[in-house]
Amino acid sequence: MGVELSEKDLVIGQLQLGKRPAVISVDFSYGFTRPDSPLGGDFEEQVQANYDLLAAAKAHNVPMFFTTVIYDDETQASVFRQRLPALNILQRGSHWVDINDKLSPFVTAENIIEKHHPSGFFGTNLYNKLKALRVDSLIITGLTTSGCVRATCVDGLQHNFLCAVVPQACGDRNQHAHDMSLHDMHAKYAQVINLSEVLSYFETL
Repeated sequence: MGVELSEKDLVIGQLQLGKRPAVISVDFSYGFTRPDSPLGGDFEEQVQANYDLLAAAKAHNVPMFFTTVIYDDETQASVFRQRLPALNILQRGSHWVDINDKLSPFVTAENIIEKHHPSGFFGTNLYNKLKALRVDSLIITGLTTSGCVRATCVDGLQHNFLCAVVPQACGDRNQHAHDMSLHDMHAKYAQVINLSEVLSYFETL
């Protein structure tokens, strides 16, 4: 499931994941993982891949964070919500904002990052939490690839983290958008690394 670049893409340098990674699981809430949600789809395979990755991360003491979109009032991200009205289901107290229960073994009160916009960094304390842990690399998974995963990846790079995106643990309602977003992230902002490679990398820590 690697990404093939073409002669029209820029020449990229090879980067090595660091010694202090963290996993950022983007929006594995019921609002995005349930097919009966207007925002969701059939992402059971991605949830399972994320479980496998998180289990390995926990075994090697790799910190992990979960983002979830939550709204308290109509003023928060009002333009974004006007553009995508389905986001309005993500109200505090709704089950739609809860992280999928299959990932509950890894969720704590301290590793939930609440956000209003696509990026896990924008308007949150994620950066400060990562710096406090002296994190140097991000393993990014989540939903959806073309939306909040990509936005979090770009912001991760802009905070000078080396970013890796795991394609098996990312999903999108639009397969073309998924494929193109993986291409764009690999060509500019991150390395797209298969799940098996990430699991092997954890073994070296």
